Amino acid sequence: MKRTISLLATTAVLALSLSACGGSGSGTDASAKSSEGTSALAKVKDSGVLTVGTEGTYRPFSYHEGSELTGYDVDVVKAVGQKMGVEVKFQETQWDAIFAGLDAGRFDVIANEVGINPQREEKYLFSEPYSVSTGVVVTKSDNTDITSFDSLKGKTTAQSQTSNYYEEAKKAGANVEPVEGWAQAVTLLKQGRVDATINDKLTFLDSQKTNPDDSIKIAAEASEKSESGIAMRKDATDLQKAINDALEQLRADGELAKISEKYFGDDISK
Repeated sequence: MKRTISLLATTAVLALSLSACGGSGSGTDASAKSSEGTSALAKVKDSGVLTVGTEGTYRPFSYHEGSELTGYDVDVVKAVGQKMGVEVKFQETQWDAIFAGLDAGRFDVIANEVGINPQREEKYLFSEPYSVSTGVVVTKSDNTDITSFDSLKGKTTAQSQTSNYYEEAKKAGANVEPVEGWAQAVTLLKQGRVDATINDKLTFLDSQKTNPDDSIKIAAEASEKSESGIAMRKDATDLQKAINDALEQLRADGELAKISEKYFGDDISK
């Protein structure tokens, strides 16, 4: 789930100004100071904790095995925390509320396969990408009408309203049925209530790996690659640099590739 676009920029700025924990900068404050004069990085270092917003329901990126929170994004941000010398604590929340939680200061960053796009970059800072993938159109296996993104015109797709793929579906001329995520989208698809769903190829491959199902298929794949990074508030420039430094170290020592191969059998970090 390259996972909002629908938030107005003015709303984001207002939310940032009211944030109790994450800094009150207008988004152009290069000093990254909170209303109490403490930078985002200093706050994390002083507390010894990096608080991370994530869903906990988005396999294979952030999900539960029993009571344990795990996943690709979870392991990546834990490794980042180790490089930074701080503990990582997770705050689980629904995707549709995750940016509001960041704005309100409930957590310092989001690690939930958040797609980097110009709309989000107007309101938030991002780390360097730690995953690269493509979007795919998934249909029932016997569907012969949909063979490209363009052929979604007039068809019905199931999408999370705040995901990049909601906008992709609308751009293609599809009628969009809002859903909470991949599982609900696939259920509607199998029931014949929608014609297709657009999602990340890695999500589809993981789903097929864990629950093989020959009743659905990839009908089309985007030519452009999408990148995901750790999202943070606009005033957190020093925290952004520290996270990027940690990711660079993880890439250089092969740890990022190792985490990637654990979940996907390939290095999706580049």
